[in-house]
Amino acid sequence: MPGAPNTDLSPELLAHMQAIKKKAIEYGLDFFEVVYEVLDFATMNQIAAFGGFPTRYPHWKWGMEYDRLSKRDAYGLGRIYEMVINNDPCYAYLQESNSVTDQKLVMAHVYGHADFFKNNLWFGRTNRKMMDEMANHATRVRRHIEREGGEAVERFIDLCLSVEHLIDPHSMFVSREAGRSERARHEPGFEPRRFPAKDYMDPFINPRAEMERQRAEHEKKQKAARSAFPAQPTRDVLHFFLRHAPLEEWQQDVLSIIRDEAYYFAPQAMTKIMNEGWATYWHSKLMTQHFLEAREIVHYADQHSGVVHMPAGGFNPYKIGVELFKDIERRWDRGQHGAAWERLDSIGARERFNDHSMKGREKIFEVRRIYNDVNFIDEFVTPEFVDRMRMYQYARDPQTGELRVVSRDCTRIKQALLYQITNMGQPFIYVVDGNYMNRGELYLAHQFSGLEVDAAKAHSVLENLRVLWGRPVHLQMRLNEDMWLLHLDDPAGEIRKEKITDETPAPAHVVI
Repeated sequence: MPGAPNTDLSPELLAHMQAIKKKAIEYGLDFFEVVYEVLDFATMNQIAAFGGFPTRYPHWKWGMEYDRLSKRDAYGLGRIYEMVINNDPCYAYLQESNSVTDQKLVMAHVYGHADFFKNNLWFGRTNRKMMDEMANHATRVRRHIEREGGEAVERFIDLCLSVEHLIDPHSMFVSREAGRSERARHEPGFEPRRFPAKDYMDPFINPRAEMERQRAEHEKKQKAARSAFPAQPTRDVLHFFLRHAPLEEWQQDVLSIIRDEAYYFAPQAMTKIMNEGWATYWHSKLMTQHFLEAREIVHYADQHSGVVHMPAGGFNPYKIGVELFKDIERRWDRGQHGAAWERLDSIGARERFNDHSMKGREKIFEVRRIYNDVNFIDEFVTPEFVDRMRMYQYARDPQTGELRVVSRDCTRIKQALLYQITNMGQPFIYVVDGNYMNRGELYLAHQFSGLEVDAAKAHSVLENLRVLWGRPVHLQMRLNEDMWLLHLDDPAGEIRKEKITDETPAPAHVVI
């Protein structure tokens, strides 16, 4: 475990750290205590392979990641300058080969991350003692290995890791399951479908037999809904499996570990653009206005440009994030927002407008507190921002295979970005019926939001879900504007694909 706070820093770095910390606090940054450690390449890569933690449960993927990082360093394809962990206190690791200029930049960057971790809403429910919790997870898995054998535990971890994204990051903030009595109070009353008719014609236009048929159909649906399993479609597939899958006690414990860690890392995936943009904004401000010496300018400029470089046809969250924060600050300083500003339509009126309100700093702190990447992009990527950043949407030419610009339209560009980051780039999958066709089979449904299910990945995920559930698994998905149902009856069998029709047996719930 990391040692006492910042004893690993040299006197020079300690002095820089204290000065940067003091200035960051003066600007209004608020963070848990940050503990720095200086590491060599091998140790840095080892901790990076563990996701930033000194100890993780035994599994082959950590070694594979360490090998990848080591080769990247050896071949000059990149290296890790810093890592910072969402914890109380925060732990930050510095690369020992960094120059003093690099270390100052990194420490300023770290304080931006630490402030974001502590104050952003989406991190509010994360475990702030995860450093200890990860060590506890490692101990529990090792005990299972001693009892069940390394091969059995490793195979089960493989299954769990393949479905670790099937969680609901919003469930930490919303109570979704109501009791039966609560659901009963909110069940809709029966209102038959009636055609408009004069009083004397009503018995002929809306015959009693039809009204009774509709009532019987309504009561049948209500009865099915009350006995539905689950009570409502649930997005937290892992939680559903923990409660209802036929797992042994040690398997439930391992799955709960994978789920807990997935929820810990989920906010980082949901705020990657904002988090990196916020840290980059503050390292830029602190370095250029306070801590950069004249002899360090060229080196700093080289390092900073590497951080915010936008490759052709690529996407850099550091660049987009920092530019959006700077754009928000500029607009709110000048009052270039709101309905009155948007109504300006003469040439150059919007660009010239300046009410000197100087609310930019206040606004970016507000954005840092309550937004995630999806609403950050959706609200603040404007046509003016797209033009200034020269953003575009591209696609591969089917004839030549080359990437071509297909649009500079702000709406299409924003939509393409949102498809990539909504639900961390994963499709929305719900458990709709845990007793499909009254045979204990699992019915999953894909909620289409612009991102289709990757059929190749779906095969392996369904295989693993079939093993975990112990019964056949079905997945409803949209493909090329049609609804299909994938069936996997045998864990080692082939997936059958069926186009959904009126004759296809329906699950307990209306499919979302």
